[in-house]
Amino acid sequence: MNQSPAMDSFSYPVMEQFYTVQGEGVHSGKAAYFVRLGGCDVGCVWCDVKESWPMDSHQKRSIAQLMNEIKKTPAKHVVITGGEPSLYPLDFLCQALHEQNLACWIETSGTGAYSGAWDWICVSPKKFKLPKKEWLKKADELKLVVFHPSDLTWVQQFLPHLKPNCRLIVQPEWDKREQIMPLLVNFVKENPNWSISLQTHKYLGIP
Repeated sequence: MNQSPAMDSFSYPVMEQFYTVQGEGVHSGKAAYFVRLGGCDVGCVWCDVKESWPMDSHQKRSIAQLMNEIKKTPAKHVVITGGEPSLYPLDFLCQALHEQNLACWIETSGTGAYSGAWDWICVSPKKFKLPKKEWLKKADELKLVVFHPSDLTWVQQFLPHLKPNCRLIVQPEWDKREQIMPLLVNFVKENPNWSISLQTHKYLGIP
């Protein structure tokens, strides 16, 4: 396949990129390379990377620059996250990753237009701005960050739009984990199609 010129010329505002171990969700514990894009249109009050919100305060990096850094590692999986990555067209980025036999994963609130070709889609819906149905229909994993008990009722509206095999995950908001965790244990026991996720990277002290 011939590379499109856009593969080298297209760029994204990148807050950070790093090789680590996935700390949460279905793929927790797997080595993965993270690309955190700047810019967010959701603005969760409990967000732990609020510095990613501004779109224009992060250095733009071309797909070629991103790939050069990724290829310095033995990574097999690349996670595109944010901020909110669905603000940007991601087709060329996925194409470049697949050409290097890298799996493309995304963590998104699903608020922007669907783009890209993904090997795993984690949609984390937020009350502040609802996900688009095209993301929900393609989601492999629905991960609900629980800040308030009402979140467990609120999320039910999205279930009819999901694939039958979509994995359902509840995760306590970090600062409220001791308060929320007993609620999640009871919820999962009563709803065994759901699983609990923890932010293990925070316990391990890794990015």
